[in-house]
Amino acid sequence: MIKVNDNFCQLPATYLFTEVARRVNKYKEEHPDAEIIKMGIGDVTRPICPAAVEALHKAVDEMADASTFHGYGPEQGYSFLAEKIAQFDYPSRGIQIDVDEIFISDGAKSDTGNIGDILSVANKVAVTDPVYPVYVDTNVMAGRAGVLDASGKWSNLIYLPCTAENGFVPALPESVPDVIYLCYPNNPTGTTLTRDQLKVWVDYALKNGSLILFDSAYEAFITDADVPHSIYEIEGARECAIEFRSFSKTAGFTGLRCAYTVIPKELTGTSSEGKRVKLNPLWLRRQCTKFNGASYIVQRAAEALYSDEGQKQVKETIAYYLRNAKALREGAANVGFSVFGGVNSPYVWVHTPNGLSSWQFFDALLDSCHINGTPGSGFGKSGEGYFRLTAFNTYENTLEAVHRLKNFK
Repeated sequence: MIKVNDNFCQLPATYLFTEVARRVNKYKEEHPDAEIIKMGIGDVTRPICPAAVEALHKAVDEMADASTFHGYGPEQGYSFLAEKIAQFDYPSRGIQIDVDEIFISDGAKSDTGNIGDILSVANKVAVTDPVYPVYVDTNVMAGRAGVLDASGKWSNLIYLPCTAENGFVPALPESVPDVIYLCYPNNPTGTTLTRDQLKVWVDYALKNGSLILFDSAYEAFITDADVPHSIYEIEGARECAIEFRSFSKTAGFTGLRCAYTVIPKELTGTSSEGKRVKLNPLWLRRQCTKFNGASYIVQRAAEALYSDEGQKQVKETIAYYLRNAKALREGAANVGFSVFGGVNSPYVWVHTPNGLSSWQFFDALLDSCHINGTPGSGFGKSGEGYFRLTAFNTYENTLEAVHRLKNFK
């Protein structure tokens, strides 16, 4: 008799963005003439940076020649890319990251979901609320989350509410978690933590022996000087934090897939026998067993982003989306919506008007404005009454969306 992983059976029937897509497709079938502006999933519209495209073509030519062909690469990534990451992404912020602390992968979503493989299922996990669904769902799959209660919360997770009432800054939990997920700039709220606010969490983790899983996939959108781009800007973070980064939103790699995770060599956990165990070699062992590495041609494309031209093109892409975010944030505010985020982030977090629930607002916005976004309740209980719009569409469509918001009923 085949037995399944019962933890999967506890998950909601559909993934949030799958349900969003289903509803949008159903609406399009019923209203074939409707031109829907998509501001739901965090997918990009700008093409891949020219420097990366050129590198892709060159790498493809290499793969077509027996003398320069590349087969299986190192599971942790090619050194040519890891060296560029270590050279460009951290030293300017006073951080030293060694090449063997960098693990290149096919996406931050994969890494934040898979990191639990090296952590005991006995760990108590804390998540912000609202939260990127992958953090919760993968802990459900692993058996750490407990059971889903009537209020929509998992019994064994610690929730850290982030709402307008607390300025979207999570308070330290009353009970001590072993693992803490933090995402800043935040998905979905688009809000950030200052240096002092993040230091509170690092100090807390060091004091209590907790591990922070810090998702900084949107750090390139930060414009405020007091908002750290990396958790390692905070003293002591190398002893308590793993950082995740991605090329998806900065260089149009959502389809190419490339990201990386940093695990400092001094970071340790405890075995069931009470021994201190380094997490860096555990993740290396996991990757070598279950992952064959991001493709050679994609890693060459990512390497090209660190060239002078590549850096310039990435900044242009970021500026393009930030202009969209500014237009969307200001436009929504001008027509009477309460909005948050959209300054150091490509996400604008809207308070639903007139007492509408998140899904009611989804339907109303789709019907009256032909704009598709993401209901905040899909990110957790504290997301109810909010709605996420993304700045990843074209500038023209963003302006059109702002114009359409005036017609909201």
